[in-house]
Amino acid sequence: MATVQALLYEAAGLPTEDPRRDAEILLCHCLQRPRSWLYAWPEGEVDETAVAAYRRLLQERGDGVPIAYLTQRREFWSLPLRVTPATLIPRPDTEALVHWALELPLPAAACVLDLGTGSGAIALALASERPAWRVLAVDADRAALAVADSNVAALAPGRVTLLHSDWFTALPPQRFDLVVANPPYVAAGDRHLGEGDVRFEPRQALVSGERGLDDLTRIIAGAPPHLASAGFLLLEHGWDQAAAVRQRLSAQGFGNVTTRRDLGGNERVSAGQWHAVG
Repeated sequence: MATVQALLYEAAGLPTEDPRRDAEILLCHCLQRPRSWLYAWPEGEVDETAVAAYRRLLQERGDGVPIAYLTQRREFWSLPLRVTPATLIPRPDTEALVHWALELPLPAAACVLDLGTGSGAIALALASERPAWRVLAVDADRAALAVADSNVAALAPGRVTLLHSDWFTALPPQRFDLVVANPPYVAAGDRHLGEGDVRFEPRQALVSGERGLDDLTRIIAGAPPHLASAGFLLLEHGWDQAAAVRQRLSAQGFGNVTTRRDLGGNERVSAGQWHAVG
């Protein structure tokens, strides 16, 4: 039987940024063990079923398939989310939106809408921090909603409501204190669509017209009838789209329009307040 050490050595030629790390994550996934177990038992023998599963995943990783899709796990806001090729892989930069949302002067039992929820990352992060908030999360893709449903059941049962809706089209007649979205914002011809993990992510969750602004524009235009007075709209967008998003927010009548930067220092999230005072 193959040992832990021998199996990790098999990844030496893996064409990825960190072959050893990838191999450890995949082997732990197949063994359902923590990485510390690998270090404690390098000579431990691995049964053939796990070996076969590991080698299959290693081959897929060599073909570029993201680790998150191979393990069906990605941590976001310290939450272990299930992800599949039906959803985007949550990224740390999106936590800038969560941080901002939690700082807003909202009611104790605020009504919150998460548009295009995907895996449910933003909705679940907010619900985990503010259990009294009433969070509705929508997505136009039923496969993505199924993933979000599994995450809600595992991480916040009863605290996030899911709804199949193309942005605002199927919403109930209510107004929200906060609307958040990480919509598609990549331009159709962006070269990054053919690179790295993005190659494997769902195009409909990434691409939004020639300049990447179609869905952002649609959300800004459609948000006012669904916002409570003094309610906020927070939008994630591309690093070079902040000025365009701010312009659209102001033109739509939002006040207190501003932008915050992500972990890399890029302008990443823009916000406006509806019927703001002053």
